[in-house]
Amino acid sequence: MSAPVRVDVQLHPGAPPAVTPALLERLARFALAAEGVTGPLAVGLVVTDDATIQALHARHMGIDEPTDVLTFALGDDSTFVSGETAPLLGEVVVSFETAAAQAAEYGHSPAREVCFLAVHGLLHLLGYDDATEAERAAMLARQAAILADFERQVGPLP
Repeated sequence: MSAPVRVDVQLHPGAPPAVTPALLERLARFALAAEGVTGPLAVGLVVTDDATIQALHARHMGIDEPTDVLTFALGDDSTFVSGETAPLLGEVVVSFETAAAQAAEYGHSPAREVCFLAVHGLLHLLGYDDATEAERAAMLARQAAILADFERQVGPLP
């Protein structure tokens, strides 16, 4: 039996009320399992505002504007000392403000868009890329499939 996947969720004030730590943790575990990822492993999910993600975007990518999602792959390959330590895959940061604007364009809820972007970020941490049209199409299809499977098993996203 493999060690568990640890998902650390941070929600900043103003995040859609339907986006809960429990929902994001369950979704992250589901998405990682769908990709065959088992523990021990840790991942962070942060849902924040445009100002925070803009500062991160400027600092790490040199682009001084908000974006919907950023990923920071950490790839900690350290040796484990105890069952409490797990390699940190990375962190996914989602802007709930940009997600809300995109949700309005796509005709679904801000919470659903935050979930979609969280899965997008997790897939990036697992090596997916969207630099070309073909890669983007494959990645978007995988995101959609994971969310559809999640909703079939758990119920509709808020």
